[in-house]
Amino acid sequence: MSNLLLLNGANLNLLGQRETGIYGRDNLSDVENLVRIRAKEHGHNAVCFQSNSESELVEAVQNAPSQEISMVIINPGGYTHTSVALRDAFLAVSLPFIEVHISNIFSRESFRHKSYLSDIAIGVISGLGILGYRLAIIAAHQWLTEKHDTSSVD
Repeated sequence: MSNLLLLNGANLNLLGQRETGIYGRDNLSDVENLVRIRAKEHGHNAVCFQSNSESELVEAVQNAPSQEISMVIINPGGYTHTSVALRDAFLAVSLPFIEVHISNIFSRESFRHKSYLSDIAIGVISGLGILGYRLAIIAAHQWLTEKHDTSSVD
């Protein structure tokens, strides 16, 4: 059993309320429950954390190794496009992570097309709604149990 950390960034606490045409009607609790259930189905434990504070997200990444976290699934929200500090935290701890976005960031404003995390993530899931979180659990499980090969995800 591996420990997975789900990190959700700025404004994701407003899921289900804000821009439902883009982000859907499911709230953050729905997402966290989905992740916990799917992780458990694959034999893993999921710890969930959300913050609007960049520094708290950085600290969560920095503390993950001491909490025996094997993989991070992160939706950084707006910090995707701005946070060098979050990028540096992942590089400092050398922890594998999957970047998830509910909306398709490439079909939105041009400033959302740049991610400071994508090139160091093991994978990126974008534009599939909260299904992206479920797919991230499947990919994390396969990456952790099958020698990091995600070419044949079931």
